Amino acid sequence: MTADVDRHELRQIIAGLSEGVILVEPDQSIAYANEAALAMHGVETLDALGATVDAYRERFALRYRNNRAPEQYPIERVVAGERFHDVVVEVRRPDRPDVYFVHSLRSLVATDRDGEPSCLALILKDVSDQFEAEERFEKTFNANPAPAIITRLSDLRHVKVNAGFLEMTGYVRDAVIGRSVYEVDVLAGARNRDLAVSRLNEGGTVPQMEACLDLPDGGSRFVIVAGQPIEMGEEPCMLFTFADLELRRKAETALRQSEERFATAFRLTPVPTLLARLDGFTVTGVNDAFTRVFGYGEDSVVGRSPSETGLWVAEGARERFEEAVGRTGFVPGQEVCLRHQDGSELDCLISAERVEIGEETFALLVLQDITERKRGERELFEAIEAVMADTSWFSRGLIEKLANLRQPSSHDGDGASPILTVRERQILNLICTGLDDEAIAKRLNLSRNTVRNHGAALYRKLGVHKRAEAVIWGRENGFPLHASGT
Repeated sequence: MTADVDRHELRQIIAGLSEGVILVEPDQSIAYANEAALAMHGVETLDALGATVDAYRERFALRYRNNRAPEQYPIERVVAGERFHDVVVEVRRPDRPDVYFVHSLRSLVATDRDGEPSCLALILKDVSDQFEAEERFEKTFNANPAPAIITRLSDLRHVKVNAGFLEMTGYVRDAVIGRSVYEVDVLAGARNRDLAVSRLNEGGTVPQMEACLDLPDGGSRFVIVAGQPIEMGEEPCMLFTFADLELRRKAETALRQSEERFATAFRLTPVPTLLARLDGFTVTGVNDAFTRVFGYGEDSVVGRSPSETGLWVAEGARERFEEAVGRTGFVPGQEVCLRHQDGSELDCLISAERVEIGEETFALLVLQDITERKRGERELFEAIEAVMADTSWFSRGLIEKLANLRQPSSHDGDGASPILTVRERQILNLICTGLDDEAIAKRLNLSRNTVRNHGAALYRKLGVHKRAEAVIWGRENGFPLHASGT
């Protein structure tokens, strides 16, 4: 009677506990389960839980977290008088596959004065939410392409590693899990290793720093490593994440080699060349040919804009050129007048193209001195004009050849002929026969000034500036006319 009273009082005590409690008898019968224990199995009555251990086994399938089925259910180990704690199992109902729980179990074996078991209890704690959160973290951790590894702080051993870390380093999972942070050294070659080790020992955040990991094949890999304290199942850990620097280092090496090749070609090209920032056209480099042709040393040009150095003779031309480069990114050979360091002026062809070097935008300017060529052209034109001052004895074919040499594109047949007055036609006709202004004035009975005024109006209509050019235009358009046409 006393034992029954004691058992009744015990049931009253455990009925309101938040932990689940299942009382079992040495004969493997289940004597009692509080509401928390029933709810943790998704049932409402003791009969639904199972009257005996065998009935319980039929109704519920248990597996450890490593997916192994236990040889003995924890409730059977309680009946055997075994003491255990923190046994985590997954509990499923075969009749309802979508319903499952995760229990953390411990046993309670109380004995009487004779040492015989007087109370056998299985204590349950529902940790389903905790393990669902851990499962979500596990899936996210494994799916994250960023290399990562988790180290337990209590013994500094790696407990988790994701595929990203294995792919980056070439390790296999078994060669990492269970190894210490110094065996698979995630801080190898760290720039500030002492700080990293100190923070790791304190359980504090490890700031980002460059490191060089040793690989299992004997090689190494440059990375950025950082550590963040986390808890896994109430166990303090450190989450190490990595950024692979190998691609960046290869890109930096390729960029450096490209820049070196560019610098070599820039320096050795025989044509004067400038490199300037596109924004503001501040000069960042000149080659030897530029110094040789224009006289400016590197010290007097680099760091200054062309407007500050006085390289351009006409500021308006410089502004239009720089605006065109900024707008289109490319300007082909354009004739300009540039200034030598000694003040003399040089006729030049200048071309520019926008280029990207690193993360900056530049303009590459190529200059060609055409002063001698322009001087030769001017001398030739002056000689032609001198010869053509008196063209009365030239054949029409020779006049046309000289005209094409002097102005190869002056007449393309696309424009409308100017409308000339009768007097202008008379004067043009006499000019083409080789008469000067005084002779024309006598022939037409006009004053010399009147002939000059008509001649000036005639030049404007023809778009010419000199008498020889007017003769060329006239010969191309049928002058001199027959006497009837004057």
